[in-house]
Amino acid sequence: MTGDRRIVASNLRALREIRKVAQEELAVRSGIDRSYISDLENEKYAISVDKLGNLAEALGVETWEMLHPATAARLRESKQA
Repeated sequence: MTGDRRIVASNLRALREIRKVAQEELAVRSGIDRSYISDLENEKYAISVDKLGNLAEALGVETWEMLHPATAARLRESKQA
């Protein structure tokens, strides 16, 4: 499970940073507490499917992109290009 948490944490942080969305703003958009978002980014918790969907919608991506191991790397590469 730790690998899955790491993937979600990395993708969540990368998506949020690339879209220039603060944790506070993402919390409002998704209806999820800001401290929980921070804990997710720090791999403290595993996320439920419902909350993962809320975050994906708030960030404008498909839910599967939050789970795909290559999402963060792809986003970082596209940002550098």
